[in-house]
Amino acid sequence: MTRQRSRFEGMGASNREGVRVRRMIAWGISLGLLGGVAACGDGSPPSSPAPSASTVSQVPGPGQHELTLVHDGTTRHYRLHAPAGYDPNRPSPLVIALHPYPGDGLSLSRMVGLDELAARENFLVAYPDGINRGFNALVCCGTADDVGFLTALTEHLIQTWRVDPDRVYLTGISNGGDLSFRAAVEASGRFAAIGVVSGGFIGDRAAADDYAPTRPVSVITFIGGQDRYADDFRTGIGTWQRRLRCTPVTPAPPPPATGVAHTRARCADGSDVEVYLIEQMGHAWPGATAGGMAAPDAGVVATDLIWSFFAAHPRRT
Repeated sequence: MTRQRSRFEGMGASNREGVRVRRMIAWGISLGLLGGVAACGDGSPPSSPAPSASTVSQVPGPGQHELTLVHDGTTRHYRLHAPAGYDPNRPSPLVIALHPYPGDGLSLSRMVGLDELAARENFLVAYPDGINRGFNALVCCGTADDVGFLTALTEHLIQTWRVDPDRVYLTGISNGGDLSFRAAVEASGRFAAIGVVSGGFIGDRAAADDYAPTRPVSVITFIGGQDRYADDFRTGIGTWQRRLRCTPVTPAPPPPATGVAHTRARCADGSDVEVYLIEQMGHAWPGATAGGMAAPDAGVVATDLIWSFFAAHPRRT
């Protein structure tokens, strides 16, 4: 089976590193110019370090919680939103939302509107902070064991917050979207589905022919046609589908809006892949109305579509 080559394949190590650095710089400049701070460009100051875990983490209940978890010898910080309808005696779905580089969970929460959706649909949302404002994903940033951290965080919330282990999901934008793909492969069986916005299955790891999940994990992804990484993202999701032997669902879904293409595929392991290609959008979150990476006029609302996809895709065994 012929595999398409991404821009990262066939490059020397120094050239690949140059791509990584340029991408990191572009994200930082874009967010800084749009928001005045390097935190998802929403104009908010960086969040303060979260307090150490205390009785809050031992007494689950509705509200906004600033929590910590020690992983690999490092204290990691995360926000946890529990809606008013949260019942610690009833299993709840969990969405883990991953910020871009540079960024933090607080800024992401203000941009994407997941807390408001969780209030209506009654699920938990966790917003981890990356070390030095980034995650060790597929092409950057840092060396932390972020896949291990996400796995440990999930297990902790299953044990202490009664999360339903069959309804744990990852979503993220840019660097956070890349990490969602990495975790889908390297923590196969832990996450039921991922929602990737302006991120991709790219880089050296993804170039390896055997780099694919061994358990079903469904994917919904949003790609801006004006994103400088659009070609890489489209190649990456094509590679994902070839490795998992996905075939298009017929009839094809109608375009959800002018300038938006939507495709669906079913893979050999029973997982699903949905791709939204938004012709006039750049490196952004479609439908978001606040923040430097918001694209309010994209024609679709990614937050709503991601949750609808997650709700329809519990973990397959």
